[in-house]
Amino acid sequence: MYNSISYDEKNVLYSSDKSGIYNAYIVSLENGSHKQVTHSTDNAIHAISFFPNDNRFLYLSDKGGNEILHIYVQNEDGSVSELTTGEQERAEFYQWSRDGKSFFYGSNKRNPSFMDVYEMDIESFQSTCIFTNNEGYEFGSVSPNNRLLSFAKVNNSNDSNIYIYDRDIDLLKHISQHDGDVHYIPQKFSEDSMYLYFLTDENDEFQYLKRYHINTNTSEEVMKENWDIMYSFFSQDYHYLVYAINHDAKTVVKILNVTTNQLLDLPNLPEGQIVNIKMSKSEQVITIQCNSSNSPSNLYALHRESKKWKKLTNTLNPEINQQDLVKAEVIRYPSFDGLEIPAIYYKPVIRNGELAPALVYVHGGPGGQSRMEYNPLFQYLANQGYAVLAVNNRGSSGYGKSFFSAADLQHGEIDLEDCIQAKSFLQSQNYIDNNKIGIIGGSYGGYMVLAALAFRPEEFNIGVDIFGVSNWERTLKSIPAWWESFRDALYKKLGNPYTQTEYIRSISPLFHAEKINKPLIVLQGANDPRVLQVESDEIVAALQKNNVPVEYVVFPDEGHGFMEKENKIIGYKAVLAFLDQYLKQV
Repeated sequence: MYNSISYDEKNVLYSSDKSGIYNAYIVSLENGSHKQVTHSTDNAIHAISFFPNDNRFLYLSDKGGNEILHIYVQNEDGSVSELTTGEQERAEFYQWSRDGKSFFYGSNKRNPSFMDVYEMDIESFQSTCIFTNNEGYEFGSVSPNNRLLSFAKVNNSNDSNIYIYDRDIDLLKHISQHDGDVHYIPQKFSEDSMYLYFLTDENDEFQYLKRYHINTNTSEEVMKENWDIMYSFFSQDYHYLVYAINHDAKTVVKILNVTTNQLLDLPNLPEGQIVNIKMSKSEQVITIQCNSSNSPSNLYALHRESKKWKKLTNTLNPEINQQDLVKAEVIRYPSFDGLEIPAIYYKPVIRNGELAPALVYVHGGPGGQSRMEYNPLFQYLANQGYAVLAVNNRGSSGYGKSFFSAADLQHGEIDLEDCIQAKSFLQSQNYIDNNKIGIIGGSYGGYMVLAALAFRPEEFNIGVDIFGVSNWERTLKSIPAWWESFRDALYKKLGNPYTQTEYIRSISPLFHAEKINKPLIVLQGANDPRVLQVESDEIVAALQKNNVPVEYVVFPDEGHGFMEKENKIIGYKAVLAFLDQYLKQV
């Protein structure tokens, strides 16, 4: 989620769904007043940034969750212009130029499979293609002098390279020659455009920060932690280097003074994790978005002279008492082979000493991570007496590259075993009903729900599948065009649907649906470009044919992830009613 500080440091731009769907808002840093500045009632609006020298701003929006995002500018008088207009053109905002006269963005209007890089002048709104992408490069950054562009090239989920393109001489140079699987991820260029900062896990389990000297072709270590460094960037005047650490499923942000090499003290930080941070041009104002397991994201501002954070938003529903929300904790449990599996545990609200039903939750991906962040569905279920254990099974990110690659070409098998072993932790809690444990997940996690019910049909009592894959053969063949650069990476992680058809079908629940004998509820967005509705249609039809209890909720105006607040409420209520009927009451 973005936030942006205005050029005069008087306002902050952000997005919120308090209108029922995401719209753009501006909050005053002077008096805390809020103003809704876009008024969409159907398509989510994601605020990007104020302009460098005035109060115009950019935002992204698609149609009903179809992920064909367009870039828009909203002028100071409230009028709007669509800057990327192709009906099937997907656009991504990249960054502003150092001089503030243009911005860089990606567009697949030339070739649906690849994002070319464009520069758009912000006075004329004329754009120029500055890099034609025919190989699936992923944009990294543009140097302050506008001459150099950095790119990543993903080889597989465990291996990637960095390239630097020199616009002046039209040369693309590979700078990360290596053997074996190593990640190289470009970050930002230095102020003098002489260095490229990048992340790598070279000779290490975790990603750390290095920099490459353009002229000498040499690299040196900049910063290393005991966990992955997730991203890094410079403040606008390059006095500070900001970087974020994935510290045991919680984001920790540090700000380094590049002159003194000292960390900037951030006093009296709000409780929770920083999920977004910005520094103003003067570097005297810092804004953060912060959340925790029992508090949704809120926006805070710090004027460094005052050393006191000012809370700018209060996003928790006023009808909810935060004291009633569950504080999650990180736990670990041994899997079948002794490997420790990390998980986030939401202990249920127990009333009248009753034994509680429980759910094992599986995140999306493959390769995602459940984190110590606010999840309204988990809080809703915990307050209704359900324990939720969000598993970071092997194959999850954030715990080192060995753990991340440990499920390659074994998905739906070895990672499923980790999820089944999560039952042992739940069953060891004396307030859990050992005979009432279900499995829930979204996207890849939804697939894991179906895999559990099909391949280990006696392990869980029910399943909650939120837009999960049922047929990997079809899904891997219908990857959206704009995911072309990740296609081979997915094939190497899950299998090639053209050459490994038998294996792909062996891990696809649809081909084994006759084994499913436990109740299932399925939630699906009709516009989902990643997991097509037919994936859910067919698994539901298969269970109906077998007379297995199945409920199906389709949202005609949603994609891969639900944006409209009313749809979320409908979905959550449907899940709870299903659980009450088929898990709690049995």
